[in-house]
Amino acid sequence: MRVGVAGASGYAGAELLRLCAGHPELEVVVAGADSQAGQPVSALYPSLAGAYPALAFAKAGIDDLAGLEVVFLALPHGESAAVAAELVDRVGVLVDLSADFRLSDAGLYEQWYGMVHPAPELLARFVYGLPELHRAELEGARLVAAPGCYPTASALALSPLVRTGLVEPSGVVVDAASGVSGAGRKVAAHTQFNTVDEDFVAYGLLTHRHTPEIEQATGAQVLFTPHLAPMNRGILATCYTRPAVSALTTADVLGALAAAYEGEEFVVVGEAPPSTKATFGSNAAHLTARVDPRTGWVLSLCAIDNLGKGASGQAVQCANLALGLPEGLGLTVAGVYP
Repeated sequence: MRVGVAGASGYAGAELLRLCAGHPELEVVVAGADSQAGQPVSALYPSLAGAYPALAFAKAGIDDLAGLEVVFLALPHGESAAVAAELVDRVGVLVDLSADFRLSDAGLYEQWYGMVHPAPELLARFVYGLPELHRAELEGARLVAAPGCYPTASALALSPLVRTGLVEPSGVVVDAASGVSGAGRKVAAHTQFNTVDEDFVAYGLLTHRHTPEIEQATGAQVLFTPHLAPMNRGILATCYTRPAVSALTTADVLGALAAAYEGEEFVVVGEAPPSTKATFGSNAAHLTARVDPRTGWVLSLCAIDNLGKGASGQAVQCANLALGLPEGLGLTVAGVYP
């Protein structure tokens, strides 16, 4: 199946190229990247030289992407919606990795992203692409909004506990840390080596754009605080809730997670604290949970690779479902270690 990647020169785009190179049914024929047009993919990403010896980035227009079986949009919010509006009825499956079609309420988009939604009439046509929670809607879907990295980790950790009524849906705290690749490839002072190395900093206090998406995905009222960690890839979300039932135990919450994700290829539930390194380079999510009888808090944690399950890996997983292919095709549950 012919694949186009718009925004292929960014980190999520490069990860899509890497995953498609190992996918037996997907062949990248268009690597769209205006800023890198004409440059060989291997020149910007030597790691892809063996997979794409002849592929070059191109200034890909709508007509170059139209007619393809799969198109991934790895573009900034706002910019992605404009391209999607031109492609929704001209490609087989469209998977958008931006935030443009994740929120069902266009008003929330304007509030948190600071701009009027470019294509509100399309919101209802997109399926939210978190397979473990929305698989039925994704099977055969043509338009998919791939979740953000922080919302993916938070939703996997929280949704089973909220949905089963084990924890209160209000007053939820999500404390999460991400690797620097989550900020993208563009050079910025706050992501340079000398800034990030030996540092750990919170940002987006009370105002981070992923907040409404986390709330939509979990059905909970959330105070979300993201942190930038001095590592390349990975997200660890630590979520705090209050029990909604009496005498709740650690066995109860671990059991709820295990039951919710029974048979899920990419979700590992266990007693060990999740580690970002354990998910590095994979599409896996590692989870655990605890109940603290001393303070009354319920603790649930999830680790993922922010470019894998948090972005491009999940996008490929969604594309597989939409295309009727085996869901895990071209993806791995095993992390790269050491």
